[in-house]
Amino acid sequence: MSYNLGLKFQQIVSNKGDAVCLSFFEGSDITFSQLNERSNQYLDWLIKKGTTKGDVIGILNNKSFDAFALMIACLKLGAIYTNLDPFSPSARLSKIIDRCSPKFIFSDLTEEELDADLSKPYRYQLYILQSEELNAELDDSSKLNNACVESVCGTDPAYIMFTSGSTGFPKGAVMTHGNLISFLEWSIGITQPGHNEVFTNVNPIYFDNSVFDFYTSVFSGSTLAPLTADITKNPAKLVAAIDQLKCTIWFSVPSLLVYLLTTRVLNGNNMNHIRLFIFGGEGFPKPKLKQLYDLYGERAALLNVYGPTECTCICSEYFIQESDFEDMTNLAPLGQMTKNFFYQIVDENLSLSDRGELLLGGPNVGSGYYNDQERTEKAFIQNPSHNNFRDIMYRTGDLVERDSFGLVHFKGRVDNQIKHMGYRIELEEIEAGLNTLSGVKEAAAIYKKLGVGLGQIVAFVASDLPLKSQDLIRQIRLVVPDYMVPKKIEVLTALPKNQNGKIDRNALKGL
Repeated sequence: MSYNLGLKFQQIVSNKGDAVCLSFFEGSDITFSQLNERSNQYLDWLIKKGTTKGDVIGILNNKSFDAFALMIACLKLGAIYTNLDPFSPSARLSKIIDRCSPKFIFSDLTEEELDADLSKPYRYQLYILQSEELNAELDDSSKLNNACVESVCGTDPAYIMFTSGSTGFPKGAVMTHGNLISFLEWSIGITQPGHNEVFTNVNPIYFDNSVFDFYTSVFSGSTLAPLTADITKNPAKLVAAIDQLKCTIWFSVPSLLVYLLTTRVLNGNNMNHIRLFIFGGEGFPKPKLKQLYDLYGERAALLNVYGPTECTCICSEYFIQESDFEDMTNLAPLGQMTKNFFYQIVDENLSLSDRGELLLGGPNVGSGYYNDQERTEKAFIQNPSHNNFRDIMYRTGDLVERDSFGLVHFKGRVDNQIKHMGYRIELEEIEAGLNTLSGVKEAAAIYKKLGVGLGQIVAFVASDLPLKSQDLIRQIRLVVPDYMVPKKIEVLTALPKNQNGKIDRNALKGL
């Protein structure tokens, strides 16, 4: 058994070197041998530049061949990669970069395509993938440094994935080689990849759903079909690409499937090769879920999954069945926890209960937040059931209920965090961004539900100036990613307060 991902990848290459690993819509196919050779070139380059195990490598990743090769190179070296959104506001990226201090940052966009602030000299060196300058430095040799790969162990970090933070500062969840190897036992087991299996990669590579796409496909010897944002934002083009690439396993947030259903591009006569629809990250509205089931349920299974970034992304599973539509009001259950987890449901006193906060334990629980001990200690706690040995569990902050059949159902949050478009968002991060805008005295963001599994972000600001909502929306786009931008921003002279002098968010929900 491989104890690190570099060795595991080498086993895949030795068995399936000539098989297609990456299949791009533009028409190019990359074999496992080609990805391996390119990753070895980057591995050699990183070593010559003084990169060692534990160093952080930032990748402004738009799903190019070279970006994937660099990810594999980092796994072989024991360097920690972090995939960054090249289209995210530079102000937010700067916070992430300050937190993890990467030794190098690579981009598969050109300097002209990047935000001008990212191209300026900073504390890191920026390299453009596939540029003449970088290609000239890469050794044509693709020999693997075996001693380097064999020095990596299961507890070494593989990647950092940044999520929204309640302080206005993104949190970097650290996941290890061991976490991912444990995750792969589940993901490969439940998907059972066969001959000519093709996994979609519609999820942004900096988003935790992409962990399933990349690792399950590559480390099962299957094909990954990376689809960039310009494709996924065009419904007709996306569905055409899925059929052209003969994708068999789909994974996305429910929002994307709802969008495809709403625009009527899904009609039962396309997605012809899909045998498994997987969705997770937020609730799937029952009427739309039934529509998907009616269109594809006879030839494809529908799998609802759930899990936090901090626990290798997926921890529960539930296959949708006809009986789930007897109740069209409530969301489908989260189901059973996967075999890689043990869990507890606890009340506010951390005592066991059938309804309360979900705690997760087991080999998929990550190592905490990078360079952030305070928030790590709050979220990753000793198993409240005993103190006999170190037994860390993750506090999800999700309120759940276990029914008489042992199925777990999502009931809400214990804090001010929401799930929107599949992204986990701390409303405080939006508020922190709004408070940086000129003329804003204070700000509050709320999530207005439009129905089961549907909602929108609405913000309120207090100001003595005649600020305009559209101007504020334009300005906040420069501070937070698009998925955090409020649907609307209302300007008030003062925000309502409760008896404790704090902003009364319940009163705002009534406005």
